[in-house]
Amino acid sequence: MPENIPLELPDNPRLAQNITHFARALRRAGLPVGTGRVIDAIRAVEAAGFTDRQDFYWTLHACFVNRPEHRAVYNQIFRLYWRDPRYLEHMMSMMLPAIRGVQEDKPAQAAEKRAAEALLDGKPPETPPPDEGEQEDTRIEVDASMTMSAEEKLRSLDFEQMSTAEVAAAKRMLAKLKLPVKPLPSRRGMAALNGHRTDWRRTIRTAMRQGGELRGLAHTKPRPRWPNLVVLCDISGSMSQYSRMVLHFLHAVANEKGAGWAKVHAFTFGTRLTNITRHLATRDVDAALKSAGAEAQDWEGGTRIAASLHAFNRDWSRRVMGQGAVVLLITDGLDRDTGGVLGAEMQRLHLSSRRLIWLNPLLRWDGFAPKAAGIRAMLPHVDSFRAGHSVQSLQDLAEVISRPDDTGEKMRLLGILNA
Repeated sequence: MPENIPLELPDNPRLAQNITHFARALRRAGLPVGTGRVIDAIRAVEAAGFTDRQDFYWTLHACFVNRPEHRAVYNQIFRLYWRDPRYLEHMMSMMLPAIRGVQEDKPAQAAEKRAAEALLDGKPPETPPPDEGEQEDTRIEVDASMTMSAEEKLRSLDFEQMSTAEVAAAKRMLAKLKLPVKPLPSRRGMAALNGHRTDWRRTIRTAMRQGGELRGLAHTKPRPRWPNLVVLCDISGSMSQYSRMVLHFLHAVANEKGAGWAKVHAFTFGTRLTNITRHLATRDVDAALKSAGAEAQDWEGGTRIAASLHAFNRDWSRRVMGQGAVVLLITDGLDRDTGGVLGAEMQRLHLSSRRLIWLNPLLRWDGFAPKAAGIRAMLPHVDSFRAGHSVQSLQDLAEVISRPDDTGEKMRLLGILNA
C-alpha cells in the first residue's frame, strides 16, 4: 500500500478519462488490462465513491490486479499517477541519463522504473535546449570508446530495477543460456573400438559365431552417467522478481536437448513447498510459468525456509536426489521460522546432494555480511555461495557449475562469520 498523500483534484475533474489513461499505463507495464476492465473500474468507482483514499485504491486494485506479481507494478503506477503531485518531474529525472547530473540520489524502488516508463509511454524525455547565454563554439566531447554496450549493461543490471523492455530483453538472453554439466564416472560399460577394458563376453560370443576362431578383442569404455538438477526456488515477497527470471532460465535448461542433465526437478517454496516440475515440461515458457504460478499459491507471501526444506527432505529427497544430483538453492536466507532447525535441514540436504549451490541476490551489495540468523545457519552447509541477481550472475553459474573446487563467496564470508 503506497503512502497516503492528499489528493489534489482540479476544478473540473475528468475521472473517467483519468481512469482510462491509468489503465493504459498499467497495460504498457505488462498487466492484462482490457476494455472490459476499464468499464468495470469506472462503474466500481461510481458505486464506491471517491471520498475515501483507501477505498479508491482498493476499488481499482480489485478491477485491475488478479495476480500476485502485478501488485508491485500497480502500487508504483498508482503512487506516481494518483498520489504524488510531482510524479512527472520524478519520472523524468529517473529516466534521464546519469551524465546529465539531474538524477535523484535515492535508487529506484521495485518496479518504479517500469511504472515510469509505462506512464511516459516508453519515450525518454526530450533534452532541454541550451541556454541562450551559452556560447555556440563551446563543445563538449565525450569519449565513449570504453563504455559498455547496451547488451553488456543489461547483463549486469539488477532484475529488480529493470524496465518492461529490459525484462523482455533479459528473458531473451536467458533463453539462450545453457547450463552444461560434465558426466559422472560410472561402472557400467559400453562398446568402444579404443576402450581401455577388454569385453571378454562379447569377444567369446563373436568367436563362437566364427567357429571358435579368435580374430580380435572387443573393448569397452565407461558409459557416461548424467546427474539430476534439483532447484529449490524461494518465491516470497522479497524474492518474487528474481524467482521469475530464474524460473525463466530453468525452463530453457529443462527444455534444452542434449544439455547433459538426466532430469530437471523444480520446487518453489514460500510458506509451503510446491513441485512445479511437470509445468516446466511445457514448451511455451509463458504457459509453463503461468501454470506453475497457479499451482504455487504462496507467491509473494512469507518465508519459511526450514519448514520447506524439512518437507523436501522428508517427501522428495529419495525420489529426486539419486544419480548424484546437483542442487540449486535460490533464496535470500531471510527465514521467519524459529527454533534452530534450519541448520539441521540444510546439513541433511547437503549430505544428500553431490553439490549444493546457493544463489543469493543479496550478494549484489558490496557490503553484504552474514548477519541474519538464517544466513548464518545455512552458509556452512553449502558447497558454493554465489550471487543470483542478473543475467551475468547466471552466466557465471553456467561456467562454474561443473567445477568441484568453486566455492564462490563462501570462504570469504565464513572468515567474516568466524572472526
